[in-house]
Amino acid sequence: MRGVRWRRIASQIGRSVAVWAVSTVTMLVLAALLPDFQLQSADGDSTTRIAVTAVCGAGAFGLLSAVAWPVLVRLLLLVPAFVLGLLVFFLNGSLLLLALRVNPSGRGVVAPETAVIVAAAMSAVASATGGALAVRDDEAYRRRLHRLATRGRRAHPPCPTAPGLVCVQLDGVGHDVLADAVRKGLMPTVARWLTPGGGQPTADGIRSSHRLTPWRTDWSSQTGASQLGILHGSTFDVPAFRWYEKDRGEVMVCNRPTSAAELQRRAVRHTGDGGLLTVDGASRGNLFSGGAGEQALVLSIATRRRGRENRSRAGYFAYFSDPANAVRTALSFVAEVAREIGQSTLARLRGQRPRVSRGGLYPFVRAFATVVERDVVVAAVMGDMLAGRTSVYADLVAYDEVAHHSGPHSRDAEKVLQRLDRSLALLERVAEHAPRPYRIVVLSDHGQSPGETFRSRYGLTLGDLVRAGCGLPVPRRAERTHSGAEARTAVRAALRRPVEDEAEQHRTARRSEPIVLASGNLGLVSFPDVPHRMTKEEIDARHPALLPTLANHPGIGFLLVRSEEHGGLVLGAHGAEIPLAELDGEPGPLAPFGPGAADAVRRTHTFPHTADIMVNSAYDPADGEVLAFEEQIGSHGGLGGAQSHPFLLSPRDLSAPAADGGELTGAEHIHHVLRRWLGEPAGPRVPLARDVEEERAA
Repeated sequence: MRGVRWRRIASQIGRSVAVWAVSTVTMLVLAALLPDFQLQSADGDSTTRIAVTAVCGAGAFGLLSAVAWPVLVRLLLLVPAFVLGLLVFFLNGSLLLLALRVNPSGRGVVAPETAVIVAAAMSAVASATGGALAVRDDEAYRRRLHRLATRGRRAHPPCPTAPGLVCVQLDGVGHDVLADAVRKGLMPTVARWLTPGGGQPTADGIRSSHRLTPWRTDWSSQTGASQLGILHGSTFDVPAFRWYEKDRGEVMVCNRPTSAAELQRRAVRHTGDGGLLTVDGASRGNLFSGGAGEQALVLSIATRRRGRENRSRAGYFAYFSDPANAVRTALSFVAEVAREIGQSTLARLRGQRPRVSRGGLYPFVRAFATVVERDVVVAAVMGDMLAGRTSVYADLVAYDEVAHHSGPHSRDAEKVLQRLDRSLALLERVAEHAPRPYRIVVLSDHGQSPGETFRSRYGLTLGDLVRAGCGLPVPRRAERTHSGAEARTAVRAALRRPVEDEAEQHRTARRSEPIVLASGNLGLVSFPDVPHRMTKEEIDARHPALLPTLANHPGIGFLLVRSEEHGGLVLGAHGAEIPLAELDGEPGPLAPFGPGAADAVRRTHTFPHTADIMVNSAYDPADGEVLAFEEQIGSHGGLGGAQSHPFLLSPRDLSAPAADGGELTGAEHIHHVLRRWLGEPAGPRVPLARDVEEERAA
């Protein structure tokens, strides 16, 4: 035992010396390349003196980085995340200036702006060298991952034998997209899990380690509804991504922190349960907490007063506490911005159709989603696994953001899928070093349906069409709708900028005018001056041309309205009016949307805050295309095509998601499946209640 200990110490010393040597060489190379970085006096020095200066400088810089860096980043934790990421470079450069100042050789001069470059390069090279050496030593690799991912957070004493459950949500990746990516070889990790022979031998031969199961969303096929249902077991009264509530006079938006917090409170009140992750759970990068005691980058707690009980941004500290992480992520961020600018320019030159605007801040929003959010969330999940947490749920929004603007089947989106697969491979590798075994479940909250926008095809927005049907003036220039992508709010939360208040916009309009909101290819029309949900009869009396104008428009598939006579009506072209009770017996306007559409519409009709008029765009089953009411060529939010068909990828040592090949319908069903897996024999065991309370108080 003592011999093993000494070998471990010798191995650590050897790695430290190797990193020091590589850092020294890096410093010498940079001094030769950069005119503002000198390791010799003005009169010149011998080669030996220069080498000693580099050795001392690299050693001092490494020591200062190891000792002072975590303290500096902790002091800056109250700074917005984006600002923290930028300050990393300036602080790193300051440490290099200090290292050269305390250098015993008395040599070494560097301009402040050059110090930033030198420090970034040295940190990146040192991190890469240390990581490469540590990978060859399993114990060192495990300790390194633990240090990078969980620094500053007390590890929970794990249950060493019972498996934990890690759920990774690939936001917006539909079942068909995942299956196609596996066939094309874009996701080798997922392909290996699904390939016969990837699992354990059984009496019937060799089987794959995972099973792929499709499931169907509710009418509201978007992250707000699906994730609320998965984590909290309720999608009740979430009719869309954004909707107007007459009783409160407010527009609810699922990716607004105040709305997310209110939706979570309602779900907890509706179910009487705190959520899927209430016991020894961790929520990472999600809209909702799931009741987890450990939360990082969770939107529903972003508006609380910051303190120990609010750790929504703790993931940023855990990640940026190592300067090499900031360097690597920043370089990837810049590369992703350049990649997006190049891809969008190429799309314009080729005259690609359909196409939406990808200028302005979008390249930076995309880079945040595909680089920063991914890196921070994956690092947090690594920490949870190495800390032995019982259950983890994390959301990676990269694909969803890119597919909105480039298309769900575009090369841009396929590149994102490749990088997400590498993240899954990393988590699989980390699981090998965790103190307990882990079952990794991968799932999505919805898919995306392709198609051009309603505005580009018809030259007007849904709001313009509604105003025309009401006899109101229509603006000459069609108004652009705001993207509902989750990444935009993640950026605003990181910068601590308030989310745009759509309710405030509508308060400036006349109260008699309709409020028109878009959620992908789902539109909602509300009349704010009428306190109740209007009936078809009331709407016809007030605006006789409105419902016929909408129902007969070629870009609209069907409408849902309340009726005094029938309770609820689905309206379609050519005067089609089908009561909800008769939907199953009539082909009608819902026929192209496939099985389950009638049940989804009937359920939404029961929600207290369903809009006066619910509008679903047209859908072409031949090509799977819908017409988004937002500026997106890959959209989701309503019925029609792949958007309603996400996936669930689960290990075979868990019970089948649906018994006897049954269908998984609705996010609430997924919640119950995950709960069952948490409670299965030999499944995750939870610590004593006293330990849980102590963990939450930490």
